[in-house]
Parts: sequence; structure tokens; C-alpha cells
Amino acid sequence: MLPMTLGRVPQSDLVFKDSEVSGKHAQINWNANALKWELVDMGSLNGTFLNSQSVNHPDVGSRRWSEPAKLEDGDIITLGSSSKVSVQISLQNQQVPVGVGMASDAMIARRTGKKLPMEDVSCYKYPLTGAKQFGLFCIFDGHGGDGAAKAVSRIFPENVANILSQGETIERVLTCGSASDVLKCAFSLTEAAVNHQYEGCTATALLIWFDQNKDCFAQCANLGDSACIMNVDGNPVAMTEDHRVVSTTERARIAELGHPLKVGESRICGLNLCRMLGDKFLKEQDPRFSSEPYVSPVVHITKSCSAFALIASDGLWDVISTKRAAQLVLEYKERHKDQIVSADSVAEHVLSEARNLRTKDNTSVIFVDFDAMRTGSRTAS
Repeated sequence: MLPMTLGRVPQSDLVFKDSEVSGKHAQINWNANALKWELVDMGSLNGTFLNSQSVNHPDVGSRRWSEPAKLEDGDIITLGSSSKVSVQISLQNQQVPVGVGMASDAMIARRTGKKLPMEDVSCYKYPLTGAKQFGLFCIFDGHGGDGAAKAVSRIFPENVANILSQGETIERVLTCGSASDVLKCAFSLTEAAVNHQYEGCTATALLIWFDQNKDCFAQCANLGDSACIMNVDGNPVAMTEDHRVVSTTERARIAELGHPLKVGESRICGLNLCRMLGDKFLKEQDPRFSSEPYVSPVVHITKSCSAFALIASDGLWDVISTKRAAQLVLEYKERHKDQIVSADSVAEHVLSEARNLRTKDNTSVIFVDFDAMRTGSRTAS
């Protein structure tokens, strides 16, 4: 049963006979958006510690709940000074053939010092229902709220799975070596299903699949300014297109519609984006807005390749170039080449660089490590 409460009272799910443990001391829950287990201090008197680090609310003595802290396999939770819980996390009924790491941070508004409202939603699913050799990795960055992003995170993966499960669709993708039609159709169906008039979201979706030889194929589709890059045997591959108003491709597309932007014009109806899901009211008012995604060429990854993908919201790309992001991954893996490197640690490393550079926006990162195909290891967030 979730959430799981840790405390001294009998109503707790895990009961401690320790006078330093509060009646309801801490809580463990599953974050379905970030796909992570999290620990929260429930305003305890004597504190909750994760690997000896306090997770209490910064306002000591306020009895307010803390921010969630991510749990990983092997962590030690301490309630008060002596009651300890060892964390063991195992995957059940989910075999992920690639390494997957996820990290996110709402970040801090630099002028006020307050935490920004989190409007990013990250998700991945492998295998897709009815399409066991397919997996999907997505980041949706909301604006005007997180409602559209949360809705799309539910609807879009379902649409992709439903399309792939229809008749000969999978065979066609494997034969043609492309899922372009699947991705375009999924975006179209999702846009039709999202009924958010004054909220919208970007969408970046990386679809991977395996053929009968266990080689992997990756294809990306996107709307907005989140981005996906890949690196295959040291060669960078851009998997997305920038859909900000200031981008060359968008200005050209808008000019073809007969409504060219003026020199220096960088926003339409207050938005710096031209393509998104949702925002139905704006699309009704201005035909320059679009929900037509860019779809990348297919990248073929054999078991002998060294490859990874990095998907991130614009909070990362505002302060780090795609070239630098790839370097961060390669340098981190090289520095720890004699150790077992988790995909989560790589994602956290990239995220921390954005934090150090004081990004002013929500930042989410998904790291997909295809080297796990070669080593036979399986890593999940």
C-alpha cells in the first residue's frame, strides 16, 4: 500500500518502538511522473536522515513536511539517531535492455530565491503494451501550468502503443526501418485529445526498437525547445529541431504561411514558441502556431557501437550547448571507466552542471545508455 508511513504509532505501515521516532515520522512514496521512489520527512521532532544527510524542512522546528528526496538501492534511512532502514529496490516484470537515468530540478528563481513551480514531466516505458520490442522516452515541458504536460504524459505513450499494436504496423516499421508515420500519428491523436485552452507543453519523444538481430534503432519527434542529442561512436547526432520563434526554420515556415515575422520579433501572443501541444485558444486566434512535429532520421545502433542519448528540457539548453552536454557525458564516463557507472549518476551529473551555471528554468534530463546492450547490464532509474 502506498504511500508507506514510518512512525511510532500502530497505524504506521512500518512501526518503530523508539522514543525518538515521531508518531508519524516519515513517508515513502512512488513518484509516477519522475519514476522514482522518494522519501519525505513528515515534520518529525528528531529528524530524518538519508545516508547521514538531513532531509528535514529547512525551517527547523516548524513541523512542516520536507521536500521529497530520491531513494536509491542501498540507501540508509535513519529516524532520529538510531532507528535505521536499509533500502532495497528491485525491478519486477520489467527488463530494460538499455541503461536509463532520470534527473530533474525545479530550480530557483534567482531574484526571489524561491523554488520555481515544476512544469516538466518526464516519463519512459519499456516495453510498450502490445509492442514488446519498443520503448519510449519523453519529456514534456508545460507552460501556463503543468496540466497539459501531465495529460500528454498519459495520453501520448498510450497512443504510440495503440498504433503499434494495430495489424501489421510493427512489421512495417521493422521492414521500412522507420517509425515516422507512427510518431506523426501519435502526435496528431494526442493534440486532438488534449483539451487545454490556456495551457500547453513542448514534447520530445525518443522511440527505440529492436530487430530480430537485437540491433537497436532510435527515432525522435519533437515540438518546442526541449531537445534530444545522440552520440554514436563519438559522433554527435542532433535528433530534434528548435521551434522557438527566433529559430531560422520557424521563421521560414511562418513566412511561407504568408505572415512573416518582423525583424527583431521574438514572440507570438507572448510565447517564444511556435509549436506545442495544447494552447487551443491561441491556435484558434493565430494560424502560425502548429502541432506538427519534427521527426528525425533513424539512428542504427549495433551491439558493437558505443552510444547514448540525452533528452532534456530547455532549462539545460539555456546554459549548456549540445556539444558541451555530450562532452560532460563522455568525460564523466571516462573518469569512472574502472567503476560501474549508473545511468542515474550520469543524468545527475549533467543536471548539476545546469544548476552550477544557475539556469533560470525547470530542468529535466533523461540519459539513455546503449552501451548496456553491449555489456549485458541493465540499469533503470
